[in-house]
Amino acid sequence: MTLNLIADVLVACLLVATIVTCFILTKRIERLKADEAGMRQTVGALITATDNAERAIAGLKSTLGDCDRTLEERLRTAERYAADLAAQVEAGQAVMERIGQIVSAATLVGAKAAPVEAPPAPVPVPVSRLESAAQSAAAIRARAARRLEEQAA
Repeated sequence: MTLNLIADVLVACLLVATIVTCFILTKRIERLKADEAGMRQTVGALITATDNAERAIAGLKSTLGDCDRTLEERLRTAERYAADLAAQVEAGQAVMERIGQIVSAATLVGAKAAPVEAPPAPVPVPVSRLESAAQSAAAIRARAARRLEEQAA
């Protein structure tokens, strides 16, 4: 009889241990199910965020392409303007050189013409067309030089 009692107590202890283990496992399974629901929500949010990011990346690529084309077009336009401006500066410098040559020639002609003939009286001396052109060219040259210096600054 004691042997039966010991066996019954041992079976009862094992049953209690099994019940406690089952209770612990049940709680863990409930937590896993709750975590699974949270994970599903997280995965759903992650999928939505990924879709949004993919659309944003596609939009950015499109915008980048537009910006690249616009920038390329503006660069070509700027290069054309720069080439036109360089050509105009060269033409301006050529004109300045010609004006300088005209002024130099006019001053040489004016210097040679002045000592040969002196007016007998203090009558106003008429300015020749060549001297007038030389003075005008010198004034234009001075103005052009000032403008070039202002643009260089």
